[in-house]
Amino acid sequence: MSEKFDVIVVGGGHAGSEAAVAASRLGASVLLVTTNLETIGQMSCNPAIGGIAKGTVVREVDALGGVMGRAADQATIHFRMLNRSKGPAVWSPRSQCDRGLYRRAVRRELEKHQISFLQGTVSSLTVQNNVVKGVVLNGGGEVKCGAVVLTAGTFLRGRIHVGGVAATEGGRAGDAAVEDLAERMGDYGLDVERFKTGTPPRVDGRTVDYVQLERQDGELSSYNFSEYDKTERPGALPCWITWSGDQLKDIVRTHLDRSALYGGEISGRGPRYCPSIEDKVVRFPEAPGHQVFLEPEGLETTELYVNGLSTSLPPEVQVEFLRAVPGMESVKMTRAGYAIEYDYYPPRQLTPWLETKTVERLFLAGQVNGTTGYEEAAGQGLVAGINAVMRVRGEEPVVLRRDDGYIGVLVDDLVTKGVDEPYRLFTSRAEYRLLLRQDNAIDRLGPIAQKLGMLSSAEEKTLASREKGLQGLLREARSRSVKPEAVELLMARSGQTPPKESRKISDLAKRPSVSLKELFLLDDLATPEFDENTWLSAEIEIRYEGYLERERESVERMSRMADFDLPVDFPYSELSSLSTEARQKLATVKPRTLSQAGRIPGVSPSDLQNLVFEVMKRSPKTA
Repeated sequence: MSEKFDVIVVGGGHAGSEAAVAASRLGASVLLVTTNLETIGQMSCNPAIGGIAKGTVVREVDALGGVMGRAADQATIHFRMLNRSKGPAVWSPRSQCDRGLYRRAVRRELEKHQISFLQGTVSSLTVQNNVVKGVVLNGGGEVKCGAVVLTAGTFLRGRIHVGGVAATEGGRAGDAAVEDLAERMGDYGLDVERFKTGTPPRVDGRTVDYVQLERQDGELSSYNFSEYDKTERPGALPCWITWSGDQLKDIVRTHLDRSALYGGEISGRGPRYCPSIEDKVVRFPEAPGHQVFLEPEGLETTELYVNGLSTSLPPEVQVEFLRAVPGMESVKMTRAGYAIEYDYYPPRQLTPWLETKTVERLFLAGQVNGTTGYEEAAGQGLVAGINAVMRVRGEEPVVLRRDDGYIGVLVDDLVTKGVDEPYRLFTSRAEYRLLLRQDNAIDRLGPIAQKLGMLSSAEEKTLASREKGLQGLLREARSRSVKPEAVELLMARSGQTPPKESRKISDLAKRPSVSLKELFLLDDLATPEFDENTWLSAEIEIRYEGYLERERESVERMSRMADFDLPVDFPYSELSSLSTEARQKLATVKPRTLSQAGRIPGVSPSDLQNLVFEVMKRSPKTA
């Protein structure tokens, strides 16, 4: 191609899709190169979007103009709000999706933007004076650009393992691995390591005995991941729950030496929080059983994804242990599970905006950074896409803070702490969990997208309407009083003692089991502009007001700490006032701020105090 692009995105998965859209929304010319245009947006593993912390990331991606939430809404066939028993402040949305509908929805969303597409495989990068200038395709063609975002997933020297069979090259079942580019990445000064992940078998749902299974139907039919683009769900299917038992464990133990993982064929480390059935049997021998979750693959197929039985055992053993699960005694396996081993680049080699420290304007996002999960990939892709444009334009990079969103937590964890196993987001990784909720993602990140110029005029109107509705509702709740006789029945029904005098609606809404919306309906104040998500956000802001204020104060303290910048090439090895461990780790990570330095394991509070003194001592004297 003779055209030069501002940004070239390599890979069309969840990270690549978000990177391409983010760059295009900023007005950049974008080329997305992928080995197969038909698999853009492919759900390579389970057919689900969202979950604990992950569902909030999907809403954050949407708030910044991304595609994952919109595509999930167009493909959802089963939805549940997780953590409902723990209160709305920590609710987590999760959708089972129709695989085909999701993939096609992603492609449609990408084609709404000025993105060029090219089917091909990148064999190397053009790098001059440590600055990326373009990509070279298999066959020798070169495409020039201002920045590259590499989102190759598990394709770089990918090896598929099924026990008893020699490993085959592949980025996923049916797709070839990328070899040439993988071999060249070390030439660009990047350290390379290996991780592994895996998938479970799929089965024919017509051969399952559902009478023995626990049915789980979806809920909240009106919920949308996307605030900007509301859509109806295409249909609804149930999921099914069963359990493995002693018979399955005996089968796995008997054939453990035939597992690619335990037979020594795989050296890369796998995700701790998504273990194979071999791992479960070995690591948790006393467990009476393990949950097996049968997830529908789509509206037009009977195929089921067997969540909970990821494996690299031989296919015949997989059939044997599947038939040991209640309800699957006569099941037919349609696709065998497998493990896949691939290259990744330890993420401490990246800046907080996901640019490599060795090659300027080269950005990495997704599983190549040692993460796992569609949502984690999407969040990284969005950050990389935005900052690729910023670097091409010579503007300041955009860095999301830990109090901005889970995306900020994710990226900061990667570049500051690094990874020793595939990284997965959890709510426990965030210091400000009450502030980082799924219901207020648009309030936190929508203004950032608007300031960057990433939103359409219609999306800006949605953002303004949301702000007006939420603030108006809070204002009314804090100013309007309700008489005791008006709430007597509602208080009694919720087990509360009615007030003896008029009280503000906001005061009454702090009581357990008392709904803010019900209180407004008593006073005839409810209006159509307040949608369900606005009601939820207002109720949380009122009910958790004290806790939220404490978290905001903590954020303010940390932001003051973050304002203390550290020189990029500061000579940490010369600082005798710091511990040896702190000197070594600071020199490796090269933190940009004092707060980032404070999150590096092994850097103590006294090290930070001495570091401030050393920086000030070595700073040029001002007149």
